[in-house]
Amino acid sequence: MDQFKAIVIDRDEEKKQSVAVKTLNQSDLMDGDVTVQVAYSTVNYKDGLAITGKSPVVRRWPMIPGIDMAGTVLASDNSDFKPGQEVVLNGWGVGETHMGAYSQVARVKSDWLIHKPEGLSAKHCMGIGTAGYTSMLCVMALEKAGLTPDKGPILVTGAAGGVGSVAIAILSKLGYHVIASTGRSSEEAYLKSLGASELIDREELSGPARPLNKEKWAGAVDAVGSHTLANVLSMTQYGGAVAACGLAQGMDLPSSVAPFILRGVSLLGIDSVMAPKAKRIEAWSRLAQDLDLSKLESLTKTVPFDEAMQAAADIVDGKIRGRIIIDIADQG
Repeated sequence: MDQFKAIVIDRDEEKKQSVAVKTLNQSDLMDGDVTVQVAYSTVNYKDGLAITGKSPVVRRWPMIPGIDMAGTVLASDNSDFKPGQEVVLNGWGVGETHMGAYSQVARVKSDWLIHKPEGLSAKHCMGIGTAGYTSMLCVMALEKAGLTPDKGPILVTGAAGGVGSVAIAILSKLGYHVIASTGRSSEEAYLKSLGASELIDREELSGPARPLNKEKWAGAVDAVGSHTLANVLSMTQYGGAVAACGLAQGMDLPSSVAPFILRGVSLLGIDSVMAPKAKRIEAWSRLAQDLDLSKLESLTKTVPFDEAMQAAADIVDGKIRGRIIIDIADQG
């Protein structure tokens, strides 16, 4: 595939951003020791920010966006990855500082790749994507902090989004009583089908928080940040833990030390971008084991390549439910 199509973000001398589908050559790609024919990618919130330019995600121009990919090795200078093998990539600055996945061909560093997990198809892997992989990192962190289903309910904020949807599906399969926080009451049937036992309106958590409030849950997966995270912490029971992985409401944390020094609550920071390979392999192995694939299929929608840019805008506007898979081979 000497020539191929890709979505390219660029900007002019006045720093005005443009996005277009272009035909590229392999010589246009960046350095790397593995070349991958991309089968599927996905739309994450970060992809939406990159394509819309609503946040300075992209730090090199021109840039091919797309932080996730699943595909087949075309060529490799690393003996761990051979032509024909299926691989998965999440993060590592791909789509930000290194040309990414919204392309029929990608060239990346072998250190960033893992072999596709047994039991999952390439399409399953992109149904999961960074959002679902991050959800599993959150669950693993909560488990390491001592949380078990008998300790009490687990709250999931941003429940109808990608991280939230997969987190609910995983936690419910593991036996937790899951409370879903969402601003979309119309999604109640959807969230309960994934395993949520009850719903609360996000407005209950989005205003200024008291230092401590009534204890309501043993732990939480939070993809929202700001006042929401402050409220979640103030309502976490003694010895509980909260895994923080997102900033949909904001990067600030207008809280106090009260939950930490009076209730022994742990705030667990979750980074999926630079997580070491061993942790990635563990997370993907757990996903193959602990995620109900029928639920995954119910929360995913596949769109052709030429709809990727609209889907990116929609996710930033809060119009996306669950996960969106981009069929890179479908060029419209």
